[in-house]
Amino acid sequence: MPKTASAPAFAFPQDLRDAQLALLETRAAYEEYAKTLPWSAEPMPGWEGVKQLHAEYRPGREASPGYTEEQHAEVARIRSELLRLSTVVSTYPFWETVDRENLVAARMALKHAHKPAEA
Repeated sequence: MPKTASAPAFAFPQDLRDAQLALLETRAAYEEYAKTLPWSAEPMPGWEGVKQLHAEYRPGREASPGYTEEQHAEVARIRSELLRLSTVVSTYPFWETVDRENLVAARMALKHAHKPAEA
């Protein structure tokens, strides 16, 4: 049976790991928050579509009141934090120490570095 090449192990600095974890957590929080928002950021009328053949489903949407000022502010705050964290992670000096052929593998490994090691 042929041997498969194992992925190289990377010694990520703790502050890079922390920034990546904060990025993942902030992204997850944003996705959860977005589920509570109206479907349109601006007020939009609803619509009712044509009934689909052989289905009870009728496509359409209720009218959207748009986001409140507080919701706009929260979305802007979270997006700003996502941009900041993305910049910290992607421009971290550690990446300059990784061989070019391992760079993609290292970036993918960092995304999972917060998970416990498999036995």
